[in-house]
Amino acid sequence: MAVAVVALAAAGCGKTSNESTGSSSASSSSSGTYSGKGIGLAYDIGGRGDQSFNDAAYAGFQQADKEFKVGGRDVEPNDNESDADKVQRLEQLAKAGYDPIIGVGYVYGPAVKEVAAKFPKTTFGIIDDNTVEADNVADMVFREEEASYLAGVAAAKATKKNHIGFIGGVDIPLIRKFEAGFVQGAQSVNPKIKIEKQYLTQTAQEGGFSSPDKGENATNGQIDAGADVVYHAAGLSGQGVIKAAAEHKVWAIGVDSDQYQQDSLAKYKDWILGSALKNVGGAVYELTKSVVEGKPLSGEVRGDLKSGGVGFADSNPKYRAMKDVVAAVDKARQDIIDGKVTVKTQ
Repeated sequence: MAVAVVALAAAGCGKTSNESTGSSSASSSSSGTYSGKGIGLAYDIGGRGDQSFNDAAYAGFQQADKEFKVGGRDVEPNDNESDADKVQRLEQLAKAGYDPIIGVGYVYGPAVKEVAAKFPKTTFGIIDDNTVEADNVADMVFREEEASYLAGVAAAKATKKNHIGFIGGVDIPLIRKFEAGFVQGAQSVNPKIKIEKQYLTQTAQEGGFSSPDKGENATNGQIDAGADVVYHAAGLSGQGVIKAAAEHKVWAIGVDSDQYQQDSLAKYKDWILGSALKNVGGAVYELTKSVVEGKPLSGEVRGDLKSGGVGFADSNPKYRAMKDVVAAVDKARQDIIDGKVTVKTQ
């Protein structure tokens, strides 16, 4: 895939954008010819390079571009931007002909609602928000609590101190779901396990999802308190969590992407026990596929363990060698899929 970096002139459009030029001759489908300019992907706080949530979306962008040759543009957020900035960004993508246009993160809710109403023939997607109800909007949400339950089981089985930790980026209902699942999973293994819990900030504007130093400091505190497995749901801040855990030679559990596989975290990967996966990339890919095929998805599209929309990564050979941990996680996964376990969201 050919990628060139271009600057966007309008302040509300984001700091930079990457354009991939696909082959228009390969963008037709059995349902008709795809007439859009490509995928429009607007990132959440932290942007591309967070090795987590936004990068998962970009992986789906790449997969769809590679398969359908439609091209596209991905756009970075500005610091401390307003909803008006997001509206302007999405409007410019829509006016330019991108289809689908995807807001990566719940913060795009108001902007997607406003812009989708102005461009009814364009398909919009929003990740982690199911409040936008429109015929041309797909609300792509996940049962994060199910993946987090598996993380909790893994942590409780792997700890040597019966003491683990959770670090959330921002104290919002979405991240509370991660905590709830993690705690329930850990307590299913050991009801008396000690669990440290901390949120880095109360609002996203304070940097809870974009400050590795905050993640590192919080993790150092939890390790000092006795935790020897720390799970984060903190976006870019999670890089600091993983760094601190590795430096103390205790386990970290990543989130959203398989963080063991991330290049920028390679020096710490031996201490990444696993990652609670959320198939954001798959959601981006499937929405693009539906548009290219002329049957755009709309309404709530929810990924769970049964559908493969969430999961737990087992890339680390050290994790796979821990047979009792793997067996416990596998059993928990099947129990959730079979309906024997219902995971709490708060």
